[in-house]
Amino acid sequence: MPALSPTMEMGNIGAWSKKVGDKIEPGDVLVQIETDKAQMDFEYQDYGYLAKILVEEGSKDVPIEKEPQVEVEVETEQPTQQTESAQTIAQSVTKTDRIFASPVARMLSKEHNIPLETIKGTGPKGRILKEDVNRFLTTRQEQKPQVTEEKAAPQKKAAPAQTPTPAQTPVQAAYTDIPNSNMRKVIAKRLTEAKTTTPHYYLTSNVNFDAILKLRADLNASANGKFKLTVNDLIVKAAACALRAVPAVNSSWNDEYIRQYHHADIAIATSTPTGLITPIVTSVDTKGLETISSEIKSLAARAKENKLMPHEYQGGSFAISNLGMYHITSFSAIINPPHSAILAVGTVEPKLVPDSTSEKGFSVINSLTFTLSADHRVVDGATGAQFLSALKSYIENPMSMLL
Repeated sequence: MPALSPTMEMGNIGAWSKKVGDKIEPGDVLVQIETDKAQMDFEYQDYGYLAKILVEEGSKDVPIEKEPQVEVEVETEQPTQQTESAQTIAQSVTKTDRIFASPVARMLSKEHNIPLETIKGTGPKGRILKEDVNRFLTTRQEQKPQVTEEKAAPQKKAAPAQTPTPAQTPVQAAYTDIPNSNMRKVIAKRLTEAKTTTPHYYLTSNVNFDAILKLRADLNASANGKFKLTVNDLIVKAAACALRAVPAVNSSWNDEYIRQYHHADIAIATSTPTGLITPIVTSVDTKGLETISSEIKSLAARAKENKLMPHEYQGGSFAISNLGMYHITSFSAIINPPHSAILAVGTVEPKLVPDSTSEKGFSVINSLTFTLSADHRVVDGATGAQFLSALKSYIENPMSMLL
Protein backbone atom coordinates (compact mmCIF):
# COMPACT_ATOMS: atom_id res chain seq x y z
CA MET A 1 0.00 0.00 0.00
CA PRO A 2 1.55 3.32 -1.06
CA ALA A 3 1.39 6.39 1.21
CA LEU A 4 -0.71 8.87 -0.79
CA SER A 5 -0.74 11.59 1.89
CA PRO A 6 1.63 12.59 4.70
CA THR A 7 -0.86 11.55 7.41
CA MET A 8 -1.83 8.23 5.82
CA GLU A 9 -0.95 5.12 7.83
CA MET A 10 -3.37 2.65 6.25
CA GLY A 11 -5.90 2.57 3.45
CA ASN A 12 -8.83 0.69 1.97
CA ILE A 13 -8.75 -1.11 -1.38
CA GLY A 14 -11.45 -0.04 -3.85
CA ALA A 15 -12.13 -1.39 -7.32
CA TRP A 16 -9.28 -2.96 -9.29
CA SER A 17 -9.08 -1.47 -12.78
CA LYS A 18 -7.00 -4.39 -14.10
CA LYS A 19 -7.43 -8.14 -13.87
CA VAL A 20 -4.89 -10.94 -13.75
CA GLY A 21 -3.14 -11.27 -17.11
CA ASP A 22 -3.75 -7.68 -18.23
CA LYS A 23 -0.88 -5.72 -19.74
CA ILE A 24 0.12 -2.64 -17.75
CA GLU A 25 1.89 0.46 -19.02
CA PRO A 26 3.13 3.58 -17.18
CA GLY A 27 0.23 5.83 -16.22
CA ASP A 28 -2.40 3.07 -16.23
CA VAL A 29 -4.82 3.21 -13.29
CA LEU A 30 -4.26 0.02 -11.34
CA VAL A 31 -6.63 0.30 -8.37
CA GLN A 32 -8.67 2.79 -6.36
CA ILE A 33 -7.34 3.49 -2.88
CA GLU A 34 -9.28 5.19 -0.09
CA THR A 35 -6.93 7.33 2.00
CA ASP A 36 -7.63 9.09 5.29
CA LYS A 37 -8.96 12.07 3.28
CA ALA A 38 -10.16 11.00 -0.15
CA GLN A 39 -10.54 8.19 -2.69
CA MET A 40 -7.82 8.26 -5.35
CA ASP A 41 -6.69 6.35 -8.43
CA PHE A 42 -3.27 4.69 -8.06
CA GLU A 43 -1.30 4.80 -11.30
CA TYR A 44 1.38 2.19 -12.03
CA GLN A 45 4.67 3.57 -13.35
CA ASP A 46 6.28 0.61 -15.17
CA TYR A 47 5.70 -1.93 -17.96
CA GLY A 48 4.53 -5.46 -17.34
CA TYR A 49 1.58 -7.79 -16.81
CA LEU A 50 -0.58 -8.23 -13.75
CA ALA A 51 0.34 -11.70 -12.52
CA LYS A 52 -1.48 -11.91 -9.19
CA ILE A 53 -3.64 -9.77 -6.90
CA LEU A 54 -2.64 -10.21 -3.26
CA VAL A 55 -5.09 -7.79 -1.61
CA GLU A 56 -8.66 -8.23 -2.74
CA GLU A 57 -11.17 -5.50 -3.57
CA GLY A 58 -12.90 -4.17 -0.46
CA SER A 59 -10.05 -4.95 1.96
CA LYS A 60 -9.99 -2.50 4.85
CA ASP A 61 -7.18 -0.95 6.93
CA VAL A 62 -4.31 -2.21 4.78
CA PRO A 63 -1.09 -0.81 6.30
CA ILE A 64 1.19 1.26 4.11
CA GLU A 65 4.69 0.14 3.21
CA LYS A 66 7.82 2.28 3.56
CA GLU A 67 8.32 1.94 -0.18
CA PRO A 68 5.41 3.06 -2.39
CA GLN A 69 4.37 -0.33 -3.77
CA VAL A 70 0.88 -1.79 -3.99
CA GLU A 71 0.55 -5.39 -2.85
CA VAL A 72 0.48 -6.89 -6.34
CA GLU A 73 2.86 -9.14 -8.19
CA VAL A 74 3.78 -7.88 -11.66
CA GLU A 75 5.62 -9.99 -14.20
CA THR A 76 8.02 -7.48 -15.79
CA GLU A 77 8.17 -7.46 -19.57
CA GLN A 78 11.68 -8.14 -20.89
CA PRO A 79 12.43 -5.99 -23.95
CA THR A 80 14.89 -8.54 -25.43
CA GLN A 81 12.53 -11.50 -25.34
CA GLN A 82 9.35 -12.24 -27.20
CA THR A 83 6.32 -11.19 -25.17
CA GLU A 84 4.27 -14.10 -23.87
CA SER A 85 0.51 -14.08 -23.89
CA ALA A 86 -1.28 -12.70 -20.84
CA GLN A 87 -2.74 -16.13 -20.05
CA THR A 88 0.68 -17.82 -20.17
CA ILE A 89 2.23 -15.24 -17.86
CA ALA A 90 -0.66 -15.45 -15.42
CA GLN A 91 -0.17 -19.21 -15.21
CA SER A 92 3.62 -19.00 -14.90
CA VAL A 93 3.62 -17.44 -11.44
CA THR A 94 5.76 -19.61 -9.17
CA LYS A 95 3.80 -21.39 -6.50
CA THR A 96 5.04 -21.02 -2.91
CA ASP A 97 4.07 -22.43 0.47
CA ARG A 98 2.62 -19.10 1.56
CA ILE A 99 -1.00 -19.23 2.68
CA PHE A 100 -2.98 -16.40 1.12
CA ALA A 101 -5.72 -14.92 3.31
CA SER A 102 -7.49 -11.60 3.64
CA PRO A 103 -6.56 -9.41 6.64
CA VAL A 104 -9.98 -10.00 8.20
CA ALA A 105 -9.67 -13.75 7.75
CA ARG A 106 -6.25 -13.73 9.43
CA MET A 107 -7.62 -11.71 12.33
CA LEU A 108 -10.60 -14.06 12.83
CA SER A 109 -8.46 -17.18 12.64
CA LYS A 110 -6.04 -15.77 15.19
CA GLU A 111 -8.89 -14.71 17.48
CA HIS A 112 -10.39 -18.24 17.46
CA ASN A 113 -6.99 -20.00 17.49
CA ILE A 114 -7.57 -21.73 14.14
CA PRO A 115 -4.52 -22.66 12.01
CA LEU A 116 -4.98 -21.17 8.54
CA GLU A 117 -3.82 -24.39 6.87
CA THR A 118 -6.93 -26.17 8.23
CA ILE A 119 -9.28 -23.80 6.37
CA LYS A 120 -10.19 -24.23 2.71
CA GLY A 121 -10.14 -20.95 0.84
CA THR A 122 -12.78 -20.16 -1.77
CA GLY A 123 -11.30 -16.87 -3.00
CA PRO A 124 -9.16 -16.34 -6.10
CA LYS A 125 -6.25 -18.80 -6.23
CA GLY A 126 -7.54 -20.46 -3.04
CA ARG A 127 -7.36 -17.26 -0.97
CA ILE A 128 -8.98 -17.63 2.45
CA LEU A 129 -11.78 -15.13 2.97
CA LYS A 130 -13.73 -14.03 6.03
CA GLU A 131 -16.66 -16.20 4.91
CA ASP A 132 -14.38 -19.28 4.85
CA VAL A 133 -13.37 -18.74 8.49
CA ASN A 134 -16.99 -18.19 9.55
CA ARG A 135 -18.03 -21.33 7.67
CA PHE A 136 -15.30 -23.31 9.44
CA LEU A 137 -16.47 -22.03 12.82
CA THR A 138 -20.09 -22.92 12.05
CA THR A 139 -19.14 -26.45 10.96
CA ARG A 140 -17.02 -26.97 14.06
CA GLN A 141 -19.87 -25.81 16.28
CA GLU A 142 -22.34 -28.19 14.60
CA GLN A 143 -19.97 -31.12 15.08
CA LYS A 144 -19.72 -30.63 18.84
CA PRO A 145 -21.41 -33.48 20.82
CA GLN A 146 -24.82 -32.52 22.19
CA VAL A 147 -25.17 -32.70 25.94
CA THR A 148 -28.22 -34.84 26.87
CA GLU A 149 -30.27 -33.44 29.70
CA GLU A 150 -30.75 -35.98 32.50
CA LYS A 151 -34.32 -37.01 33.19
CA ALA A 152 -35.50 -35.63 36.50
CA ALA A 153 -36.44 -38.13 39.18
CA PRO A 154 -40.17 -38.46 39.84
CA GLN A 155 -41.42 -36.17 42.58
CA LYS A 156 -43.37 -37.59 45.47
CA LYS A 157 -45.55 -34.51 45.59
CA ALA A 158 -46.68 -32.39 42.70
CA ALA A 159 -45.33 -28.85 42.73
CA PRO A 160 -47.93 -26.10 43.11
CA ALA A 161 -49.14 -24.59 39.86
CA GLN A 162 -47.35 -21.42 38.85
CA THR A 163 -49.16 -18.34 37.66
CA PRO A 164 -48.45 -17.88 33.93
CA THR A 165 -46.35 -14.80 33.13
CA PRO A 166 -46.82 -12.58 30.08
CA ALA A 167 -44.45 -13.00 27.17
CA GLN A 168 -41.13 -11.23 27.73
CA THR A 169 -40.37 -8.16 25.65
CA PRO A 170 -37.23 -8.64 23.51
CA VAL A 171 -34.24 -6.92 25.10
CA GLN A 172 -33.04 -3.92 23.07
CA ALA A 173 -29.30 -3.41 22.58
CA ALA A 174 -27.92 -0.75 24.91
CA TYR A 175 -25.52 0.70 22.34
CA THR A 176 -24.23 0.51 18.78
CA ASP A 177 -20.53 0.23 17.92
CA ILE A 178 -19.71 2.31 14.84
CA PRO A 179 -16.34 1.35 13.26
CA ASN A 180 -13.90 4.26 12.97
CA SER A 181 -13.07 5.26 9.40
CA ASN A 182 -9.50 6.07 8.40
CA MET A 183 -10.44 9.76 8.34
CA ARG A 184 -11.87 9.63 11.87
CA LYS A 185 -8.74 7.87 13.17
CA VAL A 186 -6.48 10.51 11.61
CA ILE A 187 -8.65 13.35 12.96
CA ALA A 188 -8.42 11.86 16.45
CA LYS A 189 -4.66 11.38 16.25
CA ARG A 190 -3.80 14.77 14.78
CA LEU A 191 -6.04 16.83 17.04
CA THR A 192 -4.87 14.95 20.13
CA GLU A 193 -1.28 15.70 19.16
CA ALA A 194 -2.13 19.33 18.41
CA LYS A 195 -3.89 19.87 21.73
CA THR A 196 -1.19 18.16 23.81
CA THR A 197 1.94 19.49 22.04
CA THR A 198 0.90 22.99 20.92
CA PRO A 199 0.66 25.67 23.64
CA HIS A 200 -2.74 27.12 22.79
CA TYR A 201 -4.06 30.43 24.05
CA TYR A 202 -7.29 32.20 23.13
CA LEU A 203 -8.36 35.78 22.35
CA THR A 204 -11.97 36.88 21.80
CA SER A 205 -13.29 40.02 20.08
CA ASN A 206 -16.79 41.30 19.31
CA VAL A 207 -17.31 43.25 16.07
CA ASN A 208 -20.09 45.35 14.60
CA PHE A 209 -21.25 43.40 11.57
CA ASP A 210 -23.69 45.94 10.14
CA ALA A 211 -21.38 47.40 7.48
CA ILE A 212 -20.31 44.06 6.06
CA LEU A 213 -23.92 42.81 5.89
CA LYS A 214 -24.85 45.93 3.93
CA LEU A 215 -21.86 45.50 1.59
CA ARG A 216 -22.83 41.87 0.96
CA ALA A 217 -26.41 42.85 0.15
CA ASP A 218 -25.28 45.61 -2.22
CA LEU A 219 -22.78 43.39 -4.05
CA ASN A 220 -25.27 40.54 -4.46
CA ALA A 221 -27.92 42.94 -5.75
CA SER A 222 -25.51 44.37 -8.33
CA ALA A 223 -24.44 40.90 -9.49
CA ASN A 224 -27.82 40.22 -11.17
CA GLY A 225 -27.60 36.54 -10.26
CA LYS A 226 -24.07 36.10 -11.61
CA PHE A 227 -22.83 35.19 -8.14
CA LYS A 228 -24.05 35.19 -4.55
CA LEU A 229 -21.61 36.06 -1.81
CA THR A 230 -21.95 34.49 1.64
CA VAL A 231 -21.02 36.03 4.97
CA ASN A 232 -18.19 33.50 5.19
CA ASP A 233 -16.73 34.68 1.86
CA LEU A 234 -16.34 38.19 3.27
CA ILE A 235 -14.86 36.90 6.54
CA VAL A 236 -12.27 34.85 4.62
CA LYS A 237 -11.26 37.92 2.62
CA ALA A 238 -11.06 40.08 5.76
CA ALA A 239 -8.90 37.46 7.49
CA ALA A 240 -6.51 37.42 4.51
CA CYS A 241 -6.18 41.22 4.71
CA ALA A 242 -5.51 40.98 8.46
CA LEU A 243 -2.82 38.34 7.83
CA ARG A 244 -1.19 40.67 5.34
CA ALA A 245 -1.27 43.46 7.95
CA VAL A 246 0.09 41.19 10.73
CA PRO A 247 2.25 38.61 8.90
CA ALA A 248 3.60 37.08 12.12
CA VAL A 249 0.29 35.21 12.47
CA ASN A 250 0.67 33.81 8.94
CA SER A 251 3.48 31.53 10.12
CA SER A 252 4.32 28.02 11.32
CA TRP A 253 6.66 26.61 13.95
CA ASN A 254 9.81 24.57 13.35
CA ASP A 255 12.32 23.68 16.04
CA GLU A 256 15.06 25.54 14.18
CA TYR A 257 13.07 28.42 12.66
CA ILE A 258 9.68 30.08 12.23
CA ARG A 259 8.42 29.97 8.64
CA GLN A 260 6.52 33.11 7.62
CA TYR A 261 4.39 32.69 4.49
CA HIS A 262 4.16 35.32 1.76
CA HIS A 263 0.54 34.61 0.87
CA ALA A 264 -2.60 33.79 2.86
CA ASP A 265 -3.49 30.18 2.01
CA ILE A 266 -6.59 29.76 4.15
CA ALA A 267 -8.01 26.33 5.07
CA ILE A 268 -11.80 26.32 5.47
CA ALA A 269 -13.06 23.71 7.97
CA THR A 270 -15.73 21.70 6.11
CA SER A 271 -18.00 19.03 7.55
CA THR A 272 -18.49 15.91 5.39
CA PRO A 273 -20.39 12.64 5.96
CA THR A 274 -17.09 10.93 6.86
CA GLY A 275 -15.57 13.67 9.02
CA LEU A 276 -13.97 17.10 9.05
CA ILE A 277 -11.66 18.19 6.24
CA THR A 278 -10.00 21.54 5.51
CA PRO A 279 -9.85 22.41 1.79
CA ILE A 280 -7.52 25.33 1.08
CA VAL A 281 -8.18 28.53 -0.85
CA THR A 282 -4.72 29.65 -1.96
CA SER A 283 -3.45 33.24 -2.13
CA VAL A 284 -6.70 34.70 -0.80
CA ASP A 285 -4.94 38.04 -0.28
CA THR A 286 -4.57 38.44 -4.07
CA LYS A 287 -8.08 37.35 -5.13
CA GLY A 288 -11.39 39.15 -5.49
CA LEU A 289 -14.56 38.22 -3.61
CA GLU A 290 -16.22 36.57 -6.63
CA THR A 291 -13.23 34.27 -7.18
CA ILE A 292 -12.96 33.46 -3.47
CA SER A 293 -16.68 32.64 -3.28
CA SER A 294 -16.53 30.39 -6.36
CA GLU A 295 -13.49 28.47 -5.12
CA ILE A 296 -14.95 27.92 -1.64
CA LYS A 297 -18.18 26.52 -3.12
CA SER A 298 -16.27 24.24 -5.52
CA LEU A 299 -13.92 22.91 -2.82
CA ALA A 300 -16.77 22.31 -0.35
CA ALA A 301 -18.83 20.42 -2.94
CA ARG A 302 -15.95 18.14 -3.93
CA ALA A 303 -15.00 17.63 -0.26
CA LYS A 304 -18.49 16.28 0.48
CA GLU A 305 -18.15 13.93 -2.52
CA ASN A 306 -14.71 12.74 -1.35
CA LYS A 307 -13.11 14.01 -4.58
CA LEU A 308 -10.45 16.45 -3.35
CA MET A 309 -6.88 16.00 -4.54
CA PRO A 310 -4.14 15.93 -1.85
CA HIS A 311 -2.78 19.38 -2.74
CA GLU A 312 -6.25 20.83 -2.16
CA TYR A 313 -6.38 19.93 1.54
CA GLN A 314 -2.73 19.62 2.62
CA GLY A 315 -0.72 22.57 3.90
CA GLY A 316 -2.07 26.09 4.12
CA SER A 317 -0.97 28.89 6.44
CA PHE A 318 -4.11 29.71 8.46
CA ALA A 319 -7.53 28.17 9.16
CA ILE A 320 -11.10 29.36 9.72
CA SER A 321 -13.89 27.37 11.37
CA ASN A 322 -17.36 28.92 11.10
CA LEU A 323 -20.23 27.51 13.17
CA GLY A 324 -22.40 30.59 12.92
CA MET A 325 -24.95 28.78 10.74
CA TYR A 326 -25.64 26.51 13.75
CA HIS A 327 -26.39 29.55 15.96
CA ILE A 328 -23.25 29.02 18.06
CA THR A 329 -22.45 32.29 19.85
CA SER A 330 -18.73 31.60 20.29
CA PHE A 331 -16.30 28.68 20.62
CA SER A 332 -12.58 27.88 20.73
CA ALA A 333 -11.12 25.78 17.90
CA ILE A 334 -8.08 23.48 18.00
CA ILE A 335 -5.11 24.60 15.89
CA ASN A 336 -4.47 22.46 12.82
CA PRO A 337 -0.66 22.00 12.53
CA PRO A 338 1.47 23.28 10.88
CA HIS A 339 -0.68 26.43 11.21
CA SER A 340 0.04 28.71 14.16
CA ALA A 341 -3.55 29.97 14.49
CA ILE A 342 -7.19 29.26 13.71
CA LEU A 343 -10.13 31.68 13.74
CA ALA A 344 -13.43 30.50 15.23
CA VAL A 345 -16.50 32.36 13.93
CA GLY A 346 -19.79 32.55 15.83
CA THR A 347 -23.24 33.64 14.76
CA VAL A 348 -24.54 37.16 14.10
CA GLU A 349 -26.73 38.38 16.96
CA PRO A 350 -28.55 41.64 17.77
CA LYS A 351 -26.89 43.62 20.56
CA LEU A 352 -27.73 46.79 22.45
CA VAL A 353 -24.91 49.38 22.50
CA PRO A 354 -24.70 52.93 23.87
CA ASP A 355 -25.51 55.55 21.20
CA SER A 356 -25.36 59.24 22.03
CA THR A 357 -26.92 60.15 18.69
CA SER A 358 -30.10 58.22 19.47
CA GLU A 359 -32.96 59.71 21.45
CA LYS A 360 -33.13 56.48 23.43
CA GLY A 361 -29.44 56.64 24.25
CA PHE A 362 -28.80 53.25 22.70
CA SER A 363 -29.12 51.42 19.41
CA VAL A 364 -29.27 47.82 18.19
CA ILE A 365 -26.42 46.47 16.05
CA ASN A 366 -25.60 43.11 14.49
CA SER A 367 -22.73 41.73 16.54
CA LEU A 368 -20.43 38.78 15.84
CA THR A 369 -17.82 37.12 18.06
CA PHE A 370 -14.40 35.98 16.79
CA THR A 371 -12.12 33.74 18.88
CA LEU A 372 -8.50 33.33 17.83
CA SER A 373 -6.65 30.18 18.96
CA ALA A 374 -2.91 30.80 18.64
CA ASP A 375 0.34 28.88 19.13
CA HIS A 376 2.29 30.81 21.77
CA ARG A 377 5.60 29.53 20.36
CA VAL A 378 4.96 31.60 17.23
CA VAL A 379 2.35 34.22 18.07
CA ASP A 380 2.75 36.27 21.25
CA GLY A 381 -0.36 37.59 22.97
CA ALA A 382 0.17 41.15 21.78
CA THR A 383 0.63 39.92 18.19
CA GLY A 384 -2.60 37.94 18.36
CA ALA A 385 -4.37 41.04 19.68
CA GLN A 386 -3.00 43.10 16.79
CA PHE A 387 -4.37 40.56 14.33
CA LEU A 388 -7.87 40.68 15.86
CA SER A 389 -7.71 44.48 15.89
CA ALA A 390 -6.85 44.49 12.17
CA LEU A 391 -9.62 41.97 11.46
CA LYS A 392 -12.14 44.13 13.37
CA SER A 393 -11.09 47.16 11.33
CA TYR A 394 -11.63 45.36 8.00
CA ILE A 395 -14.99 43.94 9.13
CA GLU A 396 -16.32 47.28 10.37
CA ASN A 397 -14.87 49.18 7.38
CA PRO A 398 -15.21 46.56 4.63
CA MET A 399 -14.59 48.93 1.71
CA SER A 400 -10.95 49.15 2.85
CA MET A 401 -10.34 45.48 2.02
CA LEU A 402 -11.53 46.01 -1.54
CA LEU A 403 -8.82 48.61 -2.25
